[in-house]
Amino acid sequence: MKNYYAKYNKEYSWLIKEEGGVTTLQGIRESQLALGNGFLGSRSVLEEIPYDAKPGTYIAGLYDTVGSQVAELINLPNPFNFKMTVDGEKLGVIAMNTSEHKRTLNLRHGILSRYTIFRDTRNRRYDYQSLRFLSMSEKNIGIMQIAFTALDAEANISIETGIDTSVSNAGTVTEGRKKHFRVKELGQFKNEGFLVTETFNKEYKIIFRSGFYYQTNGKKTYAKDNVFELRLRKNQTIIFTKVFCIDFVSKDSSLEATKKSSEKKFRKAFHSKFTRILNNHIKAWENLWSQAEVSIWGAPEVEKVMRFNIYHMLICARGDNGFSSIGARALTGEGYRGHIFWDTEIFLLPFYLYTLPEVARSMLLYRYKRLGAARIRAKEHGYKGAMFPWESAASGSDQTPDRARDLDGSVIKIFTGQQEHHITADIAYAFYHYYNVTHDEKFLADYGYEIFFETARFWASRVEYNKKKKKYEIRNVIGPNEFHDNVNNNAFTNIMAKWNLIIACKMNDKAKKYHRQALKSLSERIQLSEQEIKEWRRIAAHITLKMDKKQVIEEFDGYFKKKFIKINSWDENNLPIVNKKIRAKDYKKTQFVKQADVLMLLYLLSDVFNYRTKKNNYDFYIERTLHKSSLSLPIYAIMALYTGDRGQAYRFFNTSAHVDIANIHRSTEDGIHAACIGGSWQALINGFAGVQIEKEILSINPRLPSGWRKILCSIHWRDSQIKLEIDDQMVKLRLTAAQNKRIRLKIFGRLYNIKKSTVLTIKKDKAGKKEQSYYL
Repeated sequence: MKNYYAKYNKEYSWLIKEEGGVTTLQGIRESQLALGNGFLGSRSVLEEIPYDAKPGTYIAGLYDTVGSQVAELINLPNPFNFKMTVDGEKLGVIAMNTSEHKRTLNLRHGILSRYTIFRDTRNRRYDYQSLRFLSMSEKNIGIMQIAFTALDAEANISIETGIDTSVSNAGTVTEGRKKHFRVKELGQFKNEGFLVTETFNKEYKIIFRSGFYYQTNGKKTYAKDNVFELRLRKNQTIIFTKVFCIDFVSKDSSLEATKKSSEKKFRKAFHSKFTRILNNHIKAWENLWSQAEVSIWGAPEVEKVMRFNIYHMLICARGDNGFSSIGARALTGEGYRGHIFWDTEIFLLPFYLYTLPEVARSMLLYRYKRLGAARIRAKEHGYKGAMFPWESAASGSDQTPDRARDLDGSVIKIFTGQQEHHITADIAYAFYHYYNVTHDEKFLADYGYEIFFETARFWASRVEYNKKKKKYEIRNVIGPNEFHDNVNNNAFTNIMAKWNLIIACKMNDKAKKYHRQALKSLSERIQLSEQEIKEWRRIAAHITLKMDKKQVIEEFDGYFKKKFIKINSWDENNLPIVNKKIRAKDYKKTQFVKQADVLMLLYLLSDVFNYRTKKNNYDFYIERTLHKSSLSLPIYAIMALYTGDRGQAYRFFNTSAHVDIANIHRSTEDGIHAACIGGSWQALINGFAGVQIEKEILSINPRLPSGWRKILCSIHWRDSQIKLEIDDQMVKLRLTAAQNKRIRLKIFGRLYNIKKSTVLTIKKDKAGKKEQSYYL
């Protein structure tokens, strides 16, 4: 039997496979094998939509609130719908027996293929193969092709295809299933089907166009309806091809213009050769991987897992000028309703910043364009400046629900929306990180200064002065450790707020020197005075941080007085096991930490803290952290490296890298853990490869795990692309600069000024040599 799509599945190190029975793992596989192009995302449901399947089709940035407590990422009609019956029997993995079944996701080219042999009740075999993709070169276009052969006898087949409008959002712990769209137009014109849906809040109309044709013996026939019947001879193969186009229009734009535009895009694709569209899609993927690929010599399994993680970051974002950003489960599921958290700026942004900086820029524009909503939120809470919401969607208003499911399954009231304010400083940190890596002066002048000033304003109004201690405090907050709410002086929150105030003052000084006109215009618009900036400096100098004699930072006031419970056992994933007698609701009475909190601070502001502080805090908090958030392990991996424990660093990294491919947190069916895979990339590149920023200079000081021979990767720095080949004793780099100028790098502790188009190999010298500068 011919395997029509085997040629796309030849590179083992780029393939993720589903083999054998699928019923119990269906939801997990739908997330793992998801397709996307940054504009569209599609859960990889089987085409026949078995019982308990969770079809998911999403457009980045499209949310609806009708019927929900808060906005939800809209689950749109499913275009990959394809149902077939053979002599009256439904073709499907649950309805029929299978003697062989496998699906393969080609990570390099974003292609999902399938090979299934079905057996009906009379034991007759049917060869079913499919291939599908969402075009990376033409963001509105998707294609599915199916090759079907009746192997043992002639067969009457019935086909039902088209766009499936029966889908709905899955709902949450407090709400049931719900639809977020209604059908406005539906029809068929010659061999083209069209559908227009409208969100219930009337914010968006989504336009679908689809067409279907089949080929037998080389003859192409266009289907004029979504339901039709055919008769096949024994061993006759029929190839079905479905092409669709999806676009949308907001209520403030022209529906007719978008309909004409989508019609043009669809017809161009529908009447093009299948191979032309596929080859363009593959070329676009090759271009992405040329900037984002990672190779790990000596660890092929880890290499594949990291490519899986990077693939999922590549399919969930593209530069759209700030219309959308990346939700907690990207475009692969409805976990957290598609909301955007601090995860996006702190865990995901660095990947794009170093590989696809134009996407990072768009992600930051998402925040800037919702600065008005953040100002309103601050005013509503009695503060000044801009107060960004804990959970964000389309409008930028707070979308945090008031209830969620606890670790033990109970439904509890949550306070993150009211108290987890550190996100405002996290966003300012991301803007500074972007500038530090890119030196994008125009972006800084047009958007960055305003973010720094308005977030600093917020913190200046958020602090409270303690006359007795002569310090400023930040009370009634939640830090990254969400086991403990309503605490005072969370170290992470306090010091990130202090940093925010300091960086705003430094940026004001910079603007005076380099962007005087932009500063003058902005200061007049937001009524910023030198007196206010002087006040920021004074407040920052008096924000409190508590340490004991060993430089262990107290996570919040009274933390050291909480009950310490020793962790004595760990599971197969290196995660702590808590005595079942200790209830989740009682964690707040203990020193248990949900995820990296103090260590998160030491990682983000690494330049500020010395080795002893990092080491002693790592040793202290590792005994108390339960890693109940997928965000925790990547940070602990990096901090373990900082303190010299490579073995433990690798164990933390390995678990975080496998969080979705191995369904470690038992929730991958709700979508990929986007921030965790971003964190695992940081653990690999910023940790093991040693690519870090030290005092605004790019530093490379690798610390590879045992058994790894080399890491090959590519990063963007300022206006240059740097191809790196790294091992413990050597760094080889190829620099390609956009402009003819030198860049400064610090490699193995020495400074190098490197010119454009340089190929350089640097070997590690003996430790302890004085730092020098080399001009090459």
